Amino acid sequence: MNTVIIGSGNVAYHLAKAFKERLLPVSLFGRNAGELERISDELDLPFYTELPKADLFLICVSDRAVEEVSLQIPYQDALVAHTSGSLPREALKGSYRKACFYPLQTFSRKQKLNYSEIPIFVDAETPEDANVLKHLASEISGSVMEISFEQRKYLHLTAVFACNFVNHLFARAKEIADAQEIPFRYFLPLIDETVKKIHHANPEDVQTGPAVRNDKTILERHEKLITNTETAKIYNVMNESIRTMYHLE
Repeated sequence: MNTVIIGSGNVAYHLAKAFKERLLPVSLFGRNAGELERISDELDLPFYTELPKADLFLICVSDRAVEEVSLQIPYQDALVAHTSGSLPREALKGSYRKACFYPLQTFSRKQKLNYSEIPIFVDAETPEDANVLKHLASEISGSVMEISFEQRKYLHLTAVFACNFVNHLFARAKEIADAQEIPFRYFLPLIDETVKKIHHANPEDVQTGPAVRNDKTILERHEKLITNTETAKIYNVMNESIRTMYHLE
């Protein structure tokens, strides 16, 4: 299957790299010629500034740009998939076959990834196209699943909690450490152990800390230490959520 990846951002870069590593035929297309050329040089892949014909087009752009980009694809016999976790297939506005090809991962350009460990979720208009995408995804990943848009909406919501919110908490934690001139690297073993636990246990079963112990003295002491209003809100909301989950008074 000849694939064209549309876009030059982090998702486009990593999918192009994953295809290249698996020796799958792929090329790049987009409006940012300079960035496309840089990716092309690094990965040794062809790129185009005029849309070529292909069997599959993977639209790797921001959610707000998907519809506009999708209108540029004139090939009615092509399979076109966006890579958004939160958009339905109907966000694609052409008369071609529509699908979704969603890799569940946080992508940063400089971060090296093991693509075989990244789950890929597919959704297509027909069982035949779903099978095509599942077969393609299995060339890259060892974890492939077909899901409905309704499931994918909740998949994306879960990812926001498990990744985006957690990373924001890391950023807030670093602010507190930095203010006291404590190097954040000292917290990395704690963070690593916290994540390691949930590979083998239900997160609810391994909760620790003053809130789950219902240690009101420590909670009040912490509240007095926090001077940033937003951080104080987060601290109180998180503790209240823990207390609610564990039915604590």
